[in-house]
Amino acid sequence: MDYLWSPWRFHYVSAARHGEGCVFCQKARADTSQDRTNLVLYRAQLNYIILNLFPYTTGHLMVVPYAHVSSLTDLDSPTLSEMMELARDAQAALERAYHPEGYNLGMNQGTVAGAGVADHVHLHLLPRWAGDANFMSTIGETRVLPEDLATTFEKLVTAFRRRA
Repeated sequence: MDYLWSPWRFHYVSAARHGEGCVFCQKARADTSQDRTNLVLYRAQLNYIILNLFPYTTGHLMVVPYAHVSSLTDLDSPTLSEMMELARDAQAALERAYHPEGYNLGMNQGTVAGAGVADHVHLHLLPRWAGDANFMSTIGETRVLPEDLATTFEKLVTAFRRRA
């Protein structure tokens, strides 16, 4: 096994173990003046959109309800409806900013299903391009992203401002 050292990740991993609370609830409660730092792209009435701190592809974002629930079945109809409308708006913003060739949308509910934050349901939206999962991901178990999160944030927050 090859090792790729990423000491910047330790704070994220250790914070989850030490009960600092739900990261999604913390971001939701944070002052809106901190949205850029917190990578919050857009706030709606019942959900917000945030960039994934550890993206699989450039532009990997999530639609997160303000309600702290662990399952899709626990969301009320208005929250679920707004979540899907925001996913549609996010896809349009990704299209304007990046022109991807496809998209993945999904939820991992429960730790065994791969949820990094298992107690707060959220919807992932990932733009995809032919060849974006190259040999580094499949053989080297390493992701190569062509753009830093600050640049991605600027492109997408601008795309959200231009939404129809």
